[in-house]
Amino acid sequence: MNKASILKEIIEQRRSIFPKDYADTEISQEVIDEILHSATLAPNHKRTKPWRFKIFKGEEKAKLASEMQAIYKATQSEQTFLEKKYQDIGFKINKSDAVVSIVVNFSGMVPEWEEIAAVSMAVQNMYLTCTANNIGCYWSSPKIVEELKDALTIEENQKCLGLFYMGGLS
Repeated sequence: MNKASILKEIIEQRRSIFPKDYADTEISQEVIDEILHSATLAPNHKRTKPWRFKIFKGEEKAKLASEMQAIYKATQSEQTFLEKKYQDIGFKINKSDAVVSIVVNFSGMVPEWEEIAAVSMAVQNMYLTCTANNIGCYWSSPKIVEELKDALTIEENQKCLGLFYMGGLS
């Protein structure tokens, strides 16, 4: 099979696959490194490399789940709070083998939309690399990620664009 055919097949197979469908298998550090390396190969104007990724696994991932649940609870009124949504936040993170925060770093050298586009292309490279490695993944951008500034040590010129959930497939 030539490279173009392989690439076409990977692009056609790329899907958002949600944590409920992940197997309880560990993604090797080597594969996680490959996924993140592919992200850094995305085009970016003036080589600003505007992406910032933080990997959450194990205990850090469990703390992220608890923090996001606490943020959700704190930002909802008694009338708008949904126990199912609260439980889903924790389930999605804990069911994933790894969660990666997606943060854009605005350099001021190019328009902000170009840096958001570069980060989006980096995430697409992550999707494709996950697909090639039989890893389920999806990018979620719930409003509460804006409150994760402390957990992610987000600076003034940065913005969290969401979380990238990953898990093995059976």
